[in-house]
Amino acid sequence: MKRRQFIKNASITSVGLAVGGSVLSCMEETSEKTKKESMMTIENKLPIAICTWAFAGATAKSGEELNKGVKALDAAISGVEVEEENLKNTTVGKGGAPDRQGNVTLDACVMDSNGDCGSVLCVENITNVAELAKRVMTETPHVILAAKGAEEFAYIQGFKKENLLTEDSKKAWEEWLKSPEYKPLINIENHDTIGMLCMDKDGDIAGVCTTSGLSYKMKGRVGDSPIIGSGLFIDNTVGGAVATGMGEEVLKTVGSFLIVELMRNGMSPQKACEEAVSRITSKNDRYKDFQIAYIAINKAGETGSYCIHEGFTYMKYQNKVNENIHSDYFNKA
Repeated sequence: MKRRQFIKNASITSVGLAVGGSVLSCMEETSEKTKKESMMTIENKLPIAICTWAFAGATAKSGEELNKGVKALDAAISGVEVEEENLKNTTVGKGGAPDRQGNVTLDACVMDSNGDCGSVLCVENITNVAELAKRVMTETPHVILAAKGAEEFAYIQGFKKENLLTEDSKKAWEEWLKSPEYKPLINIENHDTIGMLCMDKDGDIAGVCTTSGLSYKMKGRVGDSPIIGSGLFIDNTVGGAVATGMGEEVLKTVGSFLIVELMRNGMSPQKACEEAVSRITSKNDRYKDFQIAYIAINKAGETGSYCIHEGFTYMKYQNKVNENIHSDYFNKA
């Protein structure tokens, strides 16, 4: 190659490298700018609390805690405790409907933003089982404690023993005994859970489920609510989901885990909830006899919900506004 041609080619290459470097630098700056703008958008949405059903007091309490800077899991537990202690709520905590033998047993689970979780099943005499589930997570090497073992652990942790069967619940159970039939009513007896998802000011997500289970269930029955992956699942890099309704059907599809995985693969919280309901209705022609509902939140602060039958609503606290949202539903026949 002639000297003049070599110098010319070298000059062109140098220009190309300079331009390429400038373009690359510009792309990196644009990407970083987009990332910062995205983070600012998310931060403007925070904090967020959503829960199943019209439990306005629960999201109000969680929102209040989140606004103080409380972490997501503790805020969620504070919120559900409002319903665990609400004697008029016959599906959660103290005052919950008993099993067929007249015993109130509670189930709960929690999952933190770091992936840790805890669960308690068939617990008697303890009201705040969501907090108890957290203690299993933080104070034991286990994930699940059940029945008498969970109750004994509660006393070690300083929880007080309480009679969970109120006079109103006892009267309703005695009335049911006159003509016992196990056929839960849609949106009444099988809205048996408060599931709460919180995203705190740092963008971390955590969740809680707590329930007294289906009214007049068989002794020892446990549904989806305290089962990680079915009643609740969190992946802090993706989002979280909780379920309510007929727990046996949620268990069969590991519904909350499914929703998070669908979001991981690009679905919005709304579309993921719709697909999870579809997995149930497409495989079970008895879906007209029971209700299933899901709520979900992703890392961008977007929320969604879907159910089988009309009537399910969920609460959403955001920007100091606490609103009840009616869910879209599958069975429009």
